[in-house]
Amino acid sequence: MAPSPSSFETEFDALFARHEAAFRGYARSLLPTWDAVDEVIQAASLVMWRKLDEVDLPEGFLPWGKVVIRFEAQKFCRTRARDLRVFDPDLLEILVTHQEERDEPDYAKEQAALEKCLAEVSEATRRLVLAPYEGHGILTRLAEASGRTRNSLYKQIRRIRSRLGRCLREKMRTMQWES
Repeated sequence: MAPSPSSFETEFDALFARHEAAFRGYARSLLPTWDAVDEVIQAASLVMWRKLDEVDLPEGFLPWGKVVIRFEAQKFCRTRARDLRVFDPDLLEILVTHQEERDEPDYAKEQAALEKCLAEVSEATRRLVLAPYEGHGILTRLAEASGRTRNSLYKQIRRIRSRLGRCLREKMRTMQWES
């Protein structure tokens, strides 16, 4: 029995909100830019909305949503095949296969470890390391505001990412021992 329109909408919104970070991460692993991710997520959400009655809720929503995103990413890459900033379909297939082999609990552990590592750095450091993911031109504006060059900010970000990588590996090792 299909839910009433208001509960249908509420259920979709809740499920999509719960899994949006995973959807965006998955889409980003398949696509070259955040703009492409935004476009694919928007298209995929419309497909998911239209076909929600085809999925076993709530446990089937995340894997099913990833399939929808995969097809939308492939469609995106096909329609923009002449644009050099999209992945070759063969490469996209390799990325999809790699992502499908990842275990969801491992992804959740990685996310939790990364959040712990990010919590250990200052707010300014967190903003700086996340700036390249916030959109086009953010780093340029930060460089201008701080009186530094973009290149110096990129070098600083590279050092921060290196520290975060070491922290992440350590947290993951610790989490394995706790399991």
